[in-house]
Amino acid sequence: MKLNIVEKLSARLGLMACGLVVLGGCTAEIGRMPYDSDVKCLRQQMGSAVQLSFPIAANTCQRMSDHNFIFGSKKHPAHPLPLNLRGAPDLQKLADEYDYSYTK
Repeated sequence: MKLNIVEKLSARLGLMACGLVVLGGCTAEIGRMPYDSDVKCLRQQMGSAVQLSFPIAANTCQRMSDHNFIFGSKKHPAHPLPLNLRGAPDLQKLADEYDYSYTK
């Protein structure tokens, strides 16, 4: 009888965990999507319900060299790539203000 209760409890906890993961994937604050441009990502992060500041949004959206693999080789460690802010003068002004590198 105790084994049956443990099985039901673990099944319910597993279902609840899966539900939370699925619901968590629907939030606007999950970060950068692979197909998003830098401008789109920044606008989404700064315009979400949380309304992140530019530095936090830029850190969330900024891509890294080595295909975002953090642990690069010792000769060429991963480093942040400049934000591509073409066609967004308002974001370029914020990048200048907070000293972020970007391409025009």
